[in-house]
Amino acid sequence: MSRWFRSEHMEYISLIVNEDAAHDCLADLGKLSAIQFTDLNPDLTPFQRRYVSYVRRCDELERKLRFFGNECDNFGLKLDTAGDIDTFLESSSGSGRAITAGGGDKKGTQLLESLEVELDGYESQLRELNAYSEKLTREYNEKVELQEVLEKARRFFMTDAPRLAVSELSTGRPSSAEGLLAGAHDDEARDMDMRFSSITGVVSTEEKVRFERMIFRATRGNCYVRFAPIKQPITDPETGSLVEKCVFIIFFKSLSIETKLKKICDAFFAHRYSLPDMDDAPAVDRMLTENAQELVDSRTVLLKNQDTRFRLCQMLAQHTERWTWIVLREKAVYHTLNMFKADVSGMLRGEGWVISEHFEDVRMSVNRAHVDMDHSMPNYVDQVPKPWPTPPTHFTTNKFTYGYQEFVNTYGIPRYREANPALFTAATFPFLFGVMYGDIGHGMFLFSAGLYLLWNEEKNEKAKLDEMTAGLHTGRYMMVMMGFFAVYAGLVYNDCFSLGLNLFGSRWVFSSDAPEEGEVAEMTGQFGEGESVYPFGLDPMWHVASNELLFFNSFKMKLSVIFGIFQMFGGTCLRGINYVYFGKKLDFVCEFIPMVAFASSLFVYMVVLIFMKWSINWNSRMLSATCLDPNDEGWGSADYEGEWVACDGGGDGTCTPWGYECQGGDSLVDRCPLDFGGDGDGCQPPNLITSLINIALAPGTVDEPMYYGQAQMQNFLLLIAGISVPVLLLAKPYFLSKQMEANHHSAHDDEEEEEHGMGEIIIHQAIETIEFVLGMVSNTASYLRLWALSLAHSELATVFWEKAMLSTLNMNWFATFIGYGIFAGTTFGVLLMMDVLECFLHALRLHWVEFQNKFFSADGIRFAPYSFKQILKDSSA
Repeated sequence: MSRWFRSEHMEYISLIVNEDAAHDCLADLGKLSAIQFTDLNPDLTPFQRRYVSYVRRCDELERKLRFFGNECDNFGLKLDTAGDIDTFLESSSGSGRAITAGGGDKKGTQLLESLEVELDGYESQLRELNAYSEKLTREYNEKVELQEVLEKARRFFMTDAPRLAVSELSTGRPSSAEGLLAGAHDDEARDMDMRFSSITGVVSTEEKVRFERMIFRATRGNCYVRFAPIKQPITDPETGSLVEKCVFIIFFKSLSIETKLKKICDAFFAHRYSLPDMDDAPAVDRMLTENAQELVDSRTVLLKNQDTRFRLCQMLAQHTERWTWIVLREKAVYHTLNMFKADVSGMLRGEGWVISEHFEDVRMSVNRAHVDMDHSMPNYVDQVPKPWPTPPTHFTTNKFTYGYQEFVNTYGIPRYREANPALFTAATFPFLFGVMYGDIGHGMFLFSAGLYLLWNEEKNEKAKLDEMTAGLHTGRYMMVMMGFFAVYAGLVYNDCFSLGLNLFGSRWVFSSDAPEEGEVAEMTGQFGEGESVYPFGLDPMWHVASNELLFFNSFKMKLSVIFGIFQMFGGTCLRGINYVYFGKKLDFVCEFIPMVAFASSLFVYMVVLIFMKWSINWNSRMLSATCLDPNDEGWGSADYEGEWVACDGGGDGTCTPWGYECQGGDSLVDRCPLDFGGDGDGCQPPNLITSLINIALAPGTVDEPMYYGQAQMQNFLLLIAGISVPVLLLAKPYFLSKQMEANHHSAHDDEEEEEHGMGEIIIHQAIETIEFVLGMVSNTASYLRLWALSLAHSELATVFWEKAMLSTLNMNWFATFIGYGIFAGTTFGVLLMMDVLECFLHALRLHWVEFQNKFFSADGIRFAPYSFKQILKDSSA
């Protein structure tokens, strides 16, 4: 845990390597994931870099591999996994070597050349097959459409055309006189004049309505159109998708209309087909037979082409992901080499940040690469002065801590060697979630879901998960902890699906077995004794008490304030720890100490008062100021912690347990033996909210004190808080101005810079002071969301139970079955889904805003190592 508290130590190093061995050096360093290189050529564009040609070659290989992947997707083939990333990196023997599909152990430029030759061959073969497939598909579609057009046109002329002709003859028959005068030649001419021209073809069903409307408008209704759907969808040769189409036949009687119709067909991408005279039945049948035979032959060739492409894609699917990983690794090597500088011919120099404990590993990797290349020229790896003051931040995490570290990094990266909020978040985040979500039953569901994710951990690590599932997998340990603390808080609240569990036997009993509403329960033991205390959590009797809500509200509200002040005060202490670690004495004295004084004098004191009120036996104190008859049964009760003293019997015949003779009109101050001052003199429990408000609004006034000298103590604490604010505001700017004066050499330019810098310091310190002082008040109120969310959760669970289950249990089995379904559905949807997210977000806000702003700068630089593993992980996501 100490390594997680502060980031890893970093060293800035310089590497000078031989150009021939540079590739092997980078290949080994990529496996270490321990160095972040600095770009030594910031003035050069990407196209001016030394190894840009190699990067382009890798980009071209990536394009080909993406093409292979798309082709495999078209056949529904899943790419075979290349295995575990660590295994892949280890299997690359030597420095950057890899075994290609064609065999052979190659590295560096040889590897790229081998992949280029191999992938070029596969790409050209696949593109040729695709082009041939597109051509065959287009020809096959034309034959299918022609077949459908012939069949639909023949059916139309055999059925609809005679019926339309008969209808026309019955309505437009010429007179008998005209028939007698007309000769045979005129009859033949009239038949030719009355014959309509036609256009047949196929159009997309989706465009049918628009196509018909356009024809009607263009020809002004002077044509006759009929459609017939094609039952089997037709494959689009370009996209491969299935398209619904229909056959159309258009009759018209003008050459100008024919020109318009052809243009409309072309605009809607309708395929037109020329048909023989439909009156010539033998010619139509012969054309149908020939086209059907050609259709069978075309389909056979098309299926053969598809089978060849499928087998080729099957082979490519086995190697595509591994090839992709090899290309990505090589591309990373050459991209990193572009950051190196060639100061001397044949040598490359690189610089970067390295994790201190891996410095020797880096040196050994560079030396080993030069030895393997059999180069006698020495190499150089050593530390150099840092180019900027802030190194990158890196934390070594494991499966458990990774989720919490990403949780913090989402808000901001910690500064180098700054206290890491994730260490504390790992404990406090699931705990505060549990405080809000506390329920044994609901928490057990969440805990079981987390255990299920842990059970499938290895399976999910190797699988390709979607974004949501990957997020759940990352937070699996967080979910287990959230469920555990929800169950723990539920046991403290004694709440299970809004019902109290009598696990250890209630310490309260009713006088009757069937108590009525309003009946008072009695304790089984004496107040303050062990027998009267429920062993763990709250007594289940509180869940049936008339003042249940009042009691739980008071209890949860005080807990919320206590947890909030503890967490905020802990964050303030972490600020002081950072100041000590970084040697910021001025900040420690002028910021941290006033902050601690202000927080302690008001807010920590509030927690002390809460615990004091809980720990005091108010039964004994109130009894000490109560007038009792010495002869009554209550005299000598064990509730009074002091010694019972009987009075002489003067006054009204009653006296207090400590011996004061009551006169009948005595005030509480007279009867109380404590003499703490105020209205209650210490014998009456105070209203804490009023007491805390009076610290600032009515100094020196305590209506109901709990200890002697409380008013003086509160005045002293108020004085400390009042002094700490101006100290926090002015002390640091004052001492900084003195330091600047001491370093000042009376130059006019320096004076202007000093005034400008001093103004910024004062403004910054004023913002810091206001943020802290007001933040302590508002943040304390913000922690009341712990109480509010817990109350909302328990009340919702109660409503669902009473309205869905309890109201149907006394009806019949069917109503109970329906009620249980409603109860289960609302519980799952609202309490197990929405409320989990709600409590998660509120706990997230408490850490990001209330806790982390007390010490966390969140402006660090994340360590981005040169890592093959991370590159391959990102590509697989």
